[in-house]
Amino acid sequence: MSLVQKGIAIVFALAAIIFLGGFILPSQVHVERETVINAPASAIFAEVSDFNEWRKWSPWANIDPDADYRLEGQGVGQTMTWASDNPDVGSGKQTITQLASPRLIKTSLDFGDMGVSEATFTLEPVDNKTEDKIRVTWSLDTDMRESVPLLSRPMSTYFGFFMDSMVGSKYAEGLENLKAVVEG
Repeated sequence: MSLVQKGIAIVFALAAIIFLGGFILPSQVHVERETVINAPASAIFAEVSDFNEWRKWSPWANIDPDADYRLEGQGVGQTMTWASDNPDVGSGKQTITQLASPRLIKTSLDFGDMGVSEATFTLEPVDNKTEDKIRVTWSLDTDMRESVPLLSRPMSTYFGFFMDSMVGSKYAEGLENLKAVVEG
């Protein structure tokens, strides 16, 4: 076997190991950001529990103001679908799956071939002395291989290693926007 053939064999072997590694590496991702907002939980809850309010503070709404948003329903089951030519916004559907006023909001997200995930907002008083200083936590949980085509799963798994920096920065921006809206 010539040196070139050995080199090609090594490259193919490494590519196979990297590809197969994407099937066995952890695929669960958790992203979380928080901030403290000086307002009653009910005022914050009103902004995050109704998709009609999200365009005021969502960081994705600022990326593409011309994105097509469609809202249906209210309360648990309310859905927001969106479509944008901007790849940073993309398209998808978000549905409110749980509301526990004024402390908890859960949603499911469906990005088609890009996968599915769950997002959660928790609102907790910073201390027992006041109800006007609330810690707001926005989190995302997903399995990077769930609902992704088989041959795309390894790439999706590797992409998961960057989710905290990519989504986390948007969540931090969204929480700061939410704080500005609620605190006035």
